[in-house]
This record gives sequence, structure tokens and C-alpha cells, in this order.
Amino acid sequence: MTAEIKESDLILVVDDSPETVGMLNDTLERAGMTTLVALEGSQALSIARRMLPDLILLDAMMPEMDGFEVCRRLKMEGELQSIPVIFMTGLKDTESVVKGFEAGGVDYVTKPIVANELIARMRVHLANARLTLSARTALDAAGQCVFAVNQQGGVLWTTPEVNRLLEAANSANWLKDNLEAEIANWLSHQPSIGMGFNMNSPKRSLRLVYLGNSERGEILLRLADNEKPNEAGILKEKLKLTAREAEVLMWLARGKTNRDIGQILGTSPRTVNKHLEQVYKKLSVENRTAAAAKAVPLLSR
Repeated sequence: MTAEIKESDLILVVDDSPETVGMLNDTLERAGMTTLVALEGSQALSIARRMLPDLILLDAMMPEMDGFEVCRRLKMEGELQSIPVIFMTGLKDTESVVKGFEAGGVDYVTKPIVANELIARMRVHLANARLTLSARTALDAAGQCVFAVNQQGGVLWTTPEVNRLLEAANSANWLKDNLEAEIANWLSHQPSIGMGFNMNSPKRSLRLVYLGNSERGEILLRLADNEKPNEAGILKEKLKLTAREAEVLMWLARGKTNRDIGQILGTSPRTVNKHLEQVYKKLSVENRTAAAAKAVPLLSR
């Protein structure tokens, strides 16, 4: 896939120096991008919420609210957390660089900024952001209500459906003040893959299930809506299946492969196949198609 920047790319530049803002605006416009400008942190957050830029160039050192705090706040909001942030700083010490990455930045450039270097870095991160968005949207479309957190419970990324469920459950400042603490407390007990717990969300009953860790060290979780009609429960009751057999059959009836079902339920395709063997016996059928034919009428009701 090419990493060319398209004319539609929308870049938010955040810097308290009008001279720097003017220089960057000219540089980015020559590269065919549309530029938004903010001179301080709160203004940057307001513009980001309204316009949803494709990438943010963020000055690390600003009065009142510095760039690190702006980035942390961006990463706390569902629609903004996936926007790549490149820090601009005159600081070259390791501590400041690490602080930028810990706040959620993907890269940094030092002042005075070299235009060609900046554009090259932006090309890479814009392309990566598009690939990541496509992958998460695919997860969502496949019925995988998945998101990733760090060990402190901080949300790193979510699929769109996770955002919708969390917003539906939110009241006052629950998402901001309680969600991370609840997740961190649960993770401190070192749950095994497949284990879950019900969150004390104010407006909706939600359940988290631990799926494991990614290669990048992200902790992967699945979010379930306890108030959604329990289709697996219907199959369990009507067809006399175990809870896990009913879950496997439910996803089978939705057209998922053994591999897909294993990823959704946090188990191996071989284990899925063993559950299906028991399902076939209990339903007196011989294959996936016949089993799905038994389940679909029940789910349609």
C-alpha cells in the first residue's frame, strides 16, 4: 500500500508561537494538506472534537496546558484516541521524549523543524492510522466488540461498537473517573483467558472478558452487553446445550468459521471443533449446515 498523503488529509497544528504556526501552515499546504490551527491546549481539544483531524502536530511546551496533557486528554476520548499525535519540541533529553510517548504520541520532531523530514514522518503515520482503522472496523463488523488497554486500565484503542456501548453506559464522569480504575483493579488479579467480570456502569450492565495480550503488549478485552437479548441462552435452553456449546452454535449460525469463533471466544479452533462435535451429537445432525439450520429459526424468533 502506498503511503502518499492525499489532498483530503486534515492536519491540526497546535503551537503557541504564531511564527511556527505560519511556517507549518505554508509547509503543509504546499504538501497538499488542509491545515487547522490552535494556539493553546483547550482550543486544540475543542477543534479536534468538532473536526476530527487525521493527524495532530502538537507543541510539547505551551503555557497553561502543555502538549503532554493535551495528548493525554485526547487519548481519553473514544473518537479522538486513534488520531496519531506527533510532538514538536526543542527538548532532546530522553525524559521528555519518553514522556511524549507515555502520553500517547506516536513520534516526535525537534525544532527547528526540517520540512522534508516532517512530511516523511507524517506519511508513515497517516498510512499506519488508515490501516489500523480498517482493521478495527473489520473487527467490529465481524462481531468482535474488542478494545485494548494498558496495565493501568488506560484505553489504547477501541472498535466503534465498544465506543457506542461505553457511551450508552456512561453517566456524569463515570468513563473518565471510574472505568480505568475498575479495569486496573480487575487486571491486578491476573485473570486467565476467557475470564470476565461485570462492570458497575451506571446506565447499562456490561461485562468484560480477558482475551490475552497482543504482540505489542496491549491487553485485549471483549465487551459484552448484558442487556442484549441472550441468544446463546436461548439456544442453551431450547437445545439442551452447555453454555459454551450454545455460544459456539450461535456464532456458527452467524456464518463464522472455527477460526473466527475461536478468536471471538478466546479459545483455539481445535477446542471449537470439540464443542461442535458435542453439538452435532445432541442435535442429531452430521454437519455445520444442519446444525445452523436448527439454530437459525430459534434465533429469528
